[in-house]
Amino acid sequence: MAPVLDGEEKRVCVTGASGYIATWIVKLLLDRGYVVHATVRSLDDPRKTEHLRGLDGAKERLHLFKANLLEEGSFDSNFVDGSLWCIPHRFSLFSWKRRQTRTDLIDPALKGTLNVLSSCAKAPSVKRVIFTSSTAAVMLTGRPVSPETVIDETWFSTPEHCKGFVGEEYVLSKTLAETAAWKFAKENGIDMVSINPALVIGPMLQPVINWSSDVLFNIVNGKSETYLNATFGWVHVKDVAEAHIKAFEIPSANGRYILCETVAHFSQVVDILKELYPNLKLPHKCVDDQPFQPTYQLSKDKVIRSLGLEYIPLRVALQEAVNFLIEKKLINV
Repeated sequence: MAPVLDGEEKRVCVTGASGYIATWIVKLLLDRGYVVHATVRSLDDPRKTEHLRGLDGAKERLHLFKANLLEEGSFDSNFVDGSLWCIPHRFSLFSWKRRQTRTDLIDPALKGTLNVLSSCAKAPSVKRVIFTSSTAAVMLTGRPVSPETVIDETWFSTPEHCKGFVGEEYVLSKTLAETAAWKFAKENGIDMVSINPALVIGPMLQPVINWSSDVLFNIVNGKSETYLNATFGWVHVKDVAEAHIKAFEIPSANGRYILCETVAHFSQVVDILKELYPNLKLPHKCVDDQPFQPTYQLSKDKVIRSLGLEYIPLRVALQEAVNFLIEKKLINV
């Protein structure tokens, strides 16, 4: 399979379109003149639809469809029919607020993945599938990491090494879903590319704070004196959306793409925020007295070489995200 040829109508399918990354994907697609077929869980819920319908170009080129990840065949119909790409997304809905179970995360991830891919396999017009995964499906291999360790796209998390990790059900859901997706794609001849972003931050287009934005919100809302003893990769949401589009526009794109601009401990993130916002009440100590989790490196080589992506620096991503929260009066400076 190959992406669209010049002169053909540019139509793309986006599942879970009301979400954080997916809404940015829809926005950039519309900005580029694509016709977008997008699914939401409810057409009657303005929290799922109004921000999408308000995007530039939406009136002319955005078509919304109701679909449920857990209903087999829910993605057949007009959503996929006649469209050239499909971008599955939002199979794992994570929350830091409560302990989550297999029913919350793993079942929707697996069933949602296979339901969407099954619809894609039935539609000859689908030329390429861009699968939204996570670095959670890359890093948990049991190998020790250090500042010298370079993690690349050849690393695959294993279920046994997800156990005991913070957010165990989430990382397991991402690991199992991507494994199932690659198996199904291979068995059914689907040209699939996987996008594996680190922790995604930046301004939001949707009306409800998503979990990755909530991670940053909990640092800057003035309610916590401590920050997590954790090290994450960080990437701007616009870079993640851009990578999705490049992954199906560039015929040679293939396999997996790790997306990460910087790997940083929470202490480093707090230090950057202190420089940017000296009047903001920020955490001043770590949540525990244990040694800081080590940093490591997430490879940029493939995404830069193959997709030509130029990353937005972490400092800019943090500033844009916090400025958005200030503008929306979610925090005070």
